[in-house]
Amino acid sequence: MAERIGPEQGLELLQAGGTLFIDVRDPESHQQARIPGALPLNQAGLEAFLATTDRAHPLVVYCYHGHSSQAASDYLNEQGFQSVVSLDGGFEYWRQAYPDQVEPGPAG
Repeated sequence: MAERIGPEQGLELLQAGGTLFIDVRDPESHQQARIPGALPLNQAGLEAFLATTDRAHPLVVYCYHGHSSQAASDYLNEQGFQSVVSLDGGFEYWRQAYPDQVEPGPAG
């Protein structure tokens, strides 16, 4: 089972750089707002992600509240990724705790 980290640890990893944040929410939610630099990942893009992403690259996976990201993290671990963690509280907690660390989508 993939490790879970709190938002505080997530913020440290984001600020340190070198960790890829993976957003497993629906594409519309990702378009509206996301953790800065986060990559959207859904069923449609999964095959390409698995084919092109270095298994040694550290990943932080997040969803809305931290539940779906746990399953996604476990799956990525099973696919050979060496450093995958799930973000507890998900994006909804992150948005409240770190409003200055939210990348908005296009205005409109």
